[in-house]
Amino acid sequence: MENTTHMTSTVRLRTWRMTKDVLARYGVAIGGVGVIIALLLIFLYLFSVVIPLFRPAHISKGVSYPIPGPTGSQTLHLAMEEQHEIGSRFTDDGKITFFDTSNGHIVLEQVAPIPHGTRITSFATGSPSSGIFAYGLSDGSALIGQHFYTVTYPGDKRLITPHVSYPFGETPLSVTAHGALVHLAVQADEDSGTLAGVADSGSVEVVRIGRIRSFLSDEVRLDITHATAGDTHGPILELLVPPLQRSLYVAYRSGEVDFFDITEAGTPQKIQSVRVTAPDEELTAITLLTGGISLICGTSTGRIAQWFPVRSDKGIPELTFIRDFHAQNAPITGIKPEYGRKGFLTYDAEGVLGIYHATAHRVLLTQELSPAGITSMAVSPRADALLAHAGDAIQFRLVDNEHPDISWHTLWQKVWYEDYEKPAYVWQSSAATDDFEPKFSLVPITFGTLKAAFYAMLFAIPLSILGAIYTAHFMRPEMRQIVKPSIEIMEALPTVILGFLAGLWLAPYAEAHLTEIFLNIFLTFPVIFLVSYLWSLLPFDMRSRIPEGWEAALLVPIVIITGFIAHALAPGIEDVFFGGNIREWITHDLGITYDQRNCLIVGIAMGFAVIPTIFSITEDAIFGVPKHLTQGSLALGATPWQTLQKIVLLTASPGIFSAIMMGLGRAVGETMIVLMATGNTPIMDFNIFQGFRSLSANIAVEMPEAEVASTHFRILFLSGLVLFGLTFLFNTLAEVVRHRLRKKYSSL
Repeated sequence: MENTTHMTSTVRLRTWRMTKDVLARYGVAIGGVGVIIALLLIFLYLFSVVIPLFRPAHISKGVSYPIPGPTGSQTLHLAMEEQHEIGSRFTDDGKITFFDTSNGHIVLEQVAPIPHGTRITSFATGSPSSGIFAYGLSDGSALIGQHFYTVTYPGDKRLITPHVSYPFGETPLSVTAHGALVHLAVQADEDSGTLAGVADSGSVEVVRIGRIRSFLSDEVRLDITHATAGDTHGPILELLVPPLQRSLYVAYRSGEVDFFDITEAGTPQKIQSVRVTAPDEELTAITLLTGGISLICGTSTGRIAQWFPVRSDKGIPELTFIRDFHAQNAPITGIKPEYGRKGFLTYDAEGVLGIYHATAHRVLLTQELSPAGITSMAVSPRADALLAHAGDAIQFRLVDNEHPDISWHTLWQKVWYEDYEKPAYVWQSSAATDDFEPKFSLVPITFGTLKAAFYAMLFAIPLSILGAIYTAHFMRPEMRQIVKPSIEIMEALPTVILGFLAGLWLAPYAEAHLTEIFLNIFLTFPVIFLVSYLWSLLPFDMRSRIPEGWEAALLVPIVIITGFIAHALAPGIEDVFFGGNIREWITHDLGITYDQRNCLIVGIAMGFAVIPTIFSITEDAIFGVPKHLTQGSLALGATPWQTLQKIVLLTASPGIFSAIMMGLGRAVGETMIVLMATGNTPIMDFNIFQGFRSLSANIAVEMPEAEVASTHFRILFLSGLVLFGLTFLFNTLAEVVRHRLRKKYSSL
């Protein structure tokens, strides 16, 4: 009976064990598959947020209706307000027609106060966002106007009301006394305005208008300065004045452009005359990009080129060719810049529309809009709609072009940005101006991530690997039970605390005691080797008083004493060799930039965060080498060092390599230490005394201020995808190498 009960209990126990084994096996399998699914879902989510960045532009079919306003007049200009609900048409008879863009119904019609007996001979517009326009008249004068819109909500329904004002008065301003103005350029702001005109005589006239407000009343007086910039030397295509009103471009149909400095309005100075087309091309269209720095030139062959001033070696800005586009084949007849970004639309003699982005060097769309040709075009302020006078009708189209400024070129290659002397890798996602040119190069912040990891590993690998070797192979078990948990518990220290200490304490301390720190580094290891050698020379009776495996404890006071010696010697060495200030010596004598929060600080702080990971995995790998291998090696006469080199390290090499790669992955993904212990400057410099910005820190800094679904927002997600890819790459590489090493040394 007892035997039967015992057998039944044994069977039950065995069954329960088998059940637990099956449950554990399936539980581990489900957990592993769950991890893979979670990683895949994270990747898919990141990818879904990023993929819209690279979609091409798209234009809707839209609507077409008869031309609103006078039908027998020539359209000089088309424009739209921000909501693209109201369009405006300016004609050569001085009429300004505001109409509903969805159906062409006229909302308001006005007539410009053109003096009796004069006629309109030219027309010009200022920067698209300003709404400034000017009529050039047959008597050599010009009338400056401005169209704008007010938005109200009567009955909770949006009502957009157009207005036209004349900021410098309804009386035309004299530009030249030498005939009708056949070409005109205008810019104006709250305080001043500039007119540039060419009359029948061929001279280029510049007029600067300033507003002088009375302190005692609301009276405003105009201060007008006239000057002649020079004579023309061929048929003119266009005059252009940038929004800052400091320069003037005179563009000729032959392809030449004269560049004038009109900062001092009374004394214009010609800076340069340059040809912006090839010898076999004519200039057929030209405009300024938003911001007024870049010239976009269209030619008779359909080629489009970008030029902007670059400061030469003499300190003088010179027009320089930057990039070109070859997507259209017919002569370019019009170019329209977007309001708030460096994109532009073009149309050619065959009615083909092109959408481009200058900085991204990207052709987003080429599509035939009207076989009858396009007379004039307008882009909405948000670049989400266009108006085109094509043939005898107005076409209204919606444009889907959310992220034109992103391309492989802007993300990973050098880009020549406006106001830069040469192409560069730059991350600068925001600025205080509306005409800012975003700079979204991922190279500087990816470089910063790898730079941080490099200096952290440079600090962590020697200490953690050598420490793990000694702890696992030479140290007494009693001492190992103290050392190993002490180091592993460092991993529980929050990285925000390490970053806080590094940024607020270590960085200023290192700047003030730089000589002492380097002296410590150069003295500690030679002193340890020297003390170890002297220890080996002591009589055996003295050395045997310290139990084998406890010798490392003797080095603790040695390291502390070495630190005190370095502290005592540092001031004298700094006075003798570095003029009393090594910080100034590095900056002025070596020409190396020194930032207080730099790679040295990050290397030390992040090294402390990475050391526990590498140490723990390495120590376990070395300690886990089968004892029969080490004992057999020692029994055959090998020394402990020979056993370590030939047996232990080779057998443990898969684990050691995994430890290093795990530490590298931790360093690559670290955020708080990098965020708090560096200057967060996205620069491309390997200098140990300069800061950087990493991918993770960049996401942490900029994500809170990024508009959801904006280009900036999606670029930050792309940064996360790159970081995800880097860590995945390092982990995969670690696993592949670990398997190969295990297979290679499994026969030991």
